[in-house]
Amino acid sequence: MLEVRNMDVGYYRDLNILSSLNLDVKPGQIFTILGANGVGKSTSLKAIYGFLRPNGGTIHLNGQPLIDVPTHERINLGLAYIPQHPGIFREMTVEENLLLGAWTFRRDKARIAEKLDEQYSRFPVLKEKRRQPSGQLSGGQQRMIEIGRTLMGNPKVLLVDEPTAGLSKTYAEEVYQMLRDLRDRDNLGILLVDQEIRHALRIADYVYVLELGRNKFEGPPSEFGDLQKAFWVG
Repeated sequence: MLEVRNMDVGYYRDLNILSSLNLDVKPGQIFTILGANGVGKSTSLKAIYGFLRPNGGTIHLNGQPLIDVPTHERINLGLAYIPQHPGIFREMTVEENLLLGAWTFRRDKARIAEKLDEQYSRFPVLKEKRRQPSGQLSGGQQRMIEIGRTLMGNPKVLLVDEPTAGLSKTYAEEVYQMLRDLRDRDNLGILLVDQEIRHALRIADYVYVLELGRNKFEGPPSEFGDLQKAFWVG
């Protein structure tokens, strides 16, 4: 579904953070990118989504080249991005935040109502609190808002950056369960960047490990027992 080949990315043209990166994301599976801080994990997501233009290589979604496609059009093609830091509007209600996810089809009232019902079915607690300011909800529920808003656009591939950063263990587990549900129930392809190595390996179907901005290892989580020990601290 998503194919990245030989991608070079940097914030300056003559200084690449990522070099010859190769990634694949398939439907109904979670692919996770692991590696030390600064190797370019989050940068890879930003480049795939269009926030950074690669200095070299190709990105294809369902066979369509993406390099020259603006970010807002990548959304319509089925690509979505959930950043590390929550981007909800705390003063706006839960429902108002969700409706922002329908901006690309904002004149289609029937479709908006259908997608809103889907999110309330997926996250019943959001329906209960739909008139409340989003800032009053828990950290885990705010992540639900952000994921629900993203799903309003009916994506096929989710790029997810550090989804549990700053959350308690309880709320973090809720987020990981949400990702599993999106994979299993909605057949989404998910590309996950996460510093929580043990949790990422627990939910992943396939793992990429980066070192110095390049592919170092890849394979199913079962092949990464020794690697887990190398990453764990404490």
